[in-house]
Amino acid sequence: MNERPIPLAALDDDRAVEMLRVWIAGRGLHCSMKVGLQEQTLGIAEERAWGMILADTSRQLAEGIAGLHGSADPEQRLQAIVGHFLAELGQPAAAATGVAGDGDG
Repeated sequence: MNERPIPLAALDDDRAVEMLRVWIAGRGLHCSMKVGLQEQTLGIAEERAWGMILADTSRQLAEGIAGLHGSADPEQRLQAIVGHFLAELGQPAAAATGVAGDGDG
């Protein structure tokens, strides 16, 4: 398996929590998610918490893609990500499968 490294900040923080793992395997997308933590511990609605996680992740992706392609405009990359995200929500390439839970399964 080709896993990504754990960020140093997560290794240094005893309270760090892995929220999301994503794989492409068997010609499909597979996720393991920690659902319920934000509402249980912070009183933040899961939809809001995950919206924040996805937005922050999208910004970091845009920075990474811009750097990979030598672009000085990560905002343009972010807008492209958002556009594709919204298109995929409207017409998914594949049906969502799996079980919502705390990601321990």
